[in-house]
Amino acid sequence: MNSVPKAIGPYSPIVIAGNIAFCSGQVGASPQTGELARGIEDQTKQTLENLRSVLNSEGFQLSDVVKTTVFLKNIEDFAKMNEIYSLYFNESKPARSTIGVANLPKGALIEIEAIAIK
Repeated sequence: MNSVPKAIGPYSPIVIAGNIAFCSGQVGASPQTGELARGIEDQTKQTLENLRSVLNSEGFQLSDVVKTTVFLKNIEDFAKMNEIYSLYFNESKPARSTIGVANLPKGALIEIEAIAIK
C-alpha cells in the first residue's frame, strides 16, 4: 500500500468529524517522489490509490465514500477517467460531480476529493 501523500499546502489531507471523513483533493503524484504519473489513465489510478491511502490512514475504505468531486484539466478525458474510476468504485457507487477546470496543482490532469461515512 502507498504511504499517505503529504499535503502540498496549508491544509489537512483528511479531517474526521464524528463518523464522517472529509478528504482533500488528491492528484496523481507518487507519495514517495512527488512526481506525477504520465497520462490521464495512470494519473487517475495514482489519484485513487492516494485517496485510498488517505482514507485507510483513518480507518475508512473506498466503500465508505458517499460523494466525490472529480476535477479534470481536460473534460475530453472524461471517458478514460470514468473507465479507471469504475474499477475502484465497482460495487459502491458514490454520488459524483465532474468538473472541467483550467488548471490543477502541480500541472495535474485530475484531482479527486471525497466524503466518506462509517
